[in-house]
Amino acid sequence: MSGYEVEHNIRPAQQSSKPSRLPDMSTFFTTLEYADTTGPRSPSNSHSIPIPDDIAALHRLFINALQVIAADHESGSSGLESSDETGHSALISRMIEELRIGADEPPRELKGVPDEFLAQLERVPKAKLDKDNDCPICGNPFLDDPYPLVVRLPCHKTHLVDLECITPWLKLNPTCPMDRKVIYEKKKPPPPADDDEDGEYDDMYA
Repeated sequence: MSGYEVEHNIRPAQQSSKPSRLPDMSTFFTTLEYADTTGPRSPSNSHSIPIPDDIAALHRLFINALQVIAADHESGSSGLESSDETGHSALISRMIEELRIGADEPPRELKGVPDEFLAQLERVPKAKLDKDNDCPICGNPFLDDPYPLVVRLPCHKTHLVDLECITPWLKLNPTCPMDRKVIYEKKKPPPPADDDEDGEYDDMYA
């Protein structure tokens, strides 16, 4: 069973009726398995780095998904207030702009968050969601989902977002897409030990 099913204690038959908030992201997550050298399927070489083409592809795949979301939202949001529509469109545009930088000039390694960070994000119970609350990324009301999985980002108490929508962004960027604050910083590796500190030498490693 997937993490979603485990989290909600639901059976596959129940989950099959849950519409996805994002377009098909299977290629994105397949590529992520190869590019994320810290993940469970990472190479055995701890010093390995991802292929730049894979990182660039991840950014482009998420751009494509956001463009589909923006087009769907625009075509079906004629009844929304213009301020809401503008705010949603502006956020998508900012995200796409930043992702394009990563696609054109891919970093040497993924800067996103580990799975442990995603697992520890504060979950917002359905009972505490208002009917007017919607996901700032996909634009859909949280309560349209019978089993909403909404998380609160640590930068601000009002930054609620569907976990499915924020996961691809956070796997590429350690920032909140709404205010661009850094919400996760990787720990720096400890300095290498000085083998000659005690004046002893082990010839087994010569």
